[in-house]
Amino acid sequence: MTLVVGGGLAGCEAAWQLAEVGHRVVLVEMRPVRSTPVHRSDSLAELVCSNSLRGDDPTNAVGLLKREMEELGSLVIRAARSSAVPAGGALAVDRDRFAAAVTEAVGGHPNITLERRELTEIPHGPAILATGPLTSPALHQALEKLLGEGSLAFFDAVAPIVATDSLDAGRLFAASRYGKGGDAGYLNAVLDRERYETLVDALLEAEKVPFREFEAADIKYFEGCLPIEVMAERGRETLRFGPMKPVGLTDPATGHRPWAVVQLRQDDLAAEHYNLVGFQTKLTRPEQQRVFRLIPGLERARFVRYGMIHRNTFINAPLHLDPFLRLRARPGIRLAGQITGVEGYVESAATGLLAARFLCAELEGRAPAPPPPDTALGGLVRHLSARSPAGFQPANISWGLIRSPLELTDIRDRQERRRRQAEHALAAIGEWMRR
Repeated sequence: MTLVVGGGLAGCEAAWQLAEVGHRVVLVEMRPVRSTPVHRSDSLAELVCSNSLRGDDPTNAVGLLKREMEELGSLVIRAARSSAVPAGGALAVDRDRFAAAVTEAVGGHPNITLERRELTEIPHGPAILATGPLTSPALHQALEKLLGEGSLAFFDAVAPIVATDSLDAGRLFAASRYGKGGDAGYLNAVLDRERYETLVDALLEAEKVPFREFEAADIKYFEGCLPIEVMAERGRETLRFGPMKPVGLTDPATGHRPWAVVQLRQDDLAAEHYNLVGFQTKLTRPEQQRVFRLIPGLERARFVRYGMIHRNTFINAPLHLDPFLRLRARPGIRLAGQITGVEGYVESAATGLLAARFLCAELEGRAPAPPPPDTALGGLVRHLSARSPAGFQPANISWGLIRSPLELTDIRDRQERRRRQAEHALAAIGEWMRR
């Protein structure tokens, strides 16, 4: 029996990959025996932040990563497609249906035994630890003891969700940027210059949830998911060139591009809930009500979930992981998911897939081989094992992590180059899988 610890996206993907090729797996998940500050259910693969898996076009790096994972039989991407909601050019899901799909698939697999308990010590292996950024304190402490240094940490934030029937539909318009995916999936609130300035002032003045003493000593945010009020502190125009950028949108009331826009993305298939895109926050709950109800159309918004901030932990992967995601200090243990230092749902699931594939090779007496560096999966492995440990920080997949084939570097048209790179990568992944 092979042990996988953690029932999030990475752990479920790892267990599925192992089970699908015939290995018996014990998947250990601590919820509901022990919960976390942000989880709300005991479902596997519960999404606690956004409901978006980001861009779905393979000329986008994360879109390519999805295609590569699908080529390798990914459970997470299959479940995401079966529970997708309209989101323009992105792949977003009904989070409850997504979690239910993964839970049903894993729970019903004849080769997977699901155990609900907290693991407090690092197992001897072979095992995959995919306990996520909210690893239980006991296991976190055991990992720190093994590695000989404290884990790095950063703060991640969650955006609020509002009820559709509490919105003023007459003050919102449906549209995706540049018309991608039609008008379904997004509602837009238009702010003129005066309303924008009023909102920025309110964000700067609002009361925030204070950090606890042990957190305040080393406050670091993941740059790809900054709290909205932190972005406002960086300059009055920051939001207008960030999550509130009006590009690709036309106000139907004026026929012109708005000064600023707040987008709300559909959060469930019934379209009963919408989340405020890019409005992750650590404002207190009363302040979230006061400030976000300044947005046109949200004057009477009813909050289904408030925004929040939570502490994430991850290891310095280049220092502690080899190219096959094994701990150098204990090679029988592999890590997967956000604890490795990747950021994002898709990236987390991808490391679970890779850890399982590497472990499969070893269990079957074969030498594992890393995916080619000119693929998205290979780019993730390079980020985790080959870059300098100095200043290591979590990262999403990007074209900057993927090596471009020499024969494609002279193509000047960026879109054409990305299209050719994606074709090359998918062919390379297919060959890697066959080998």
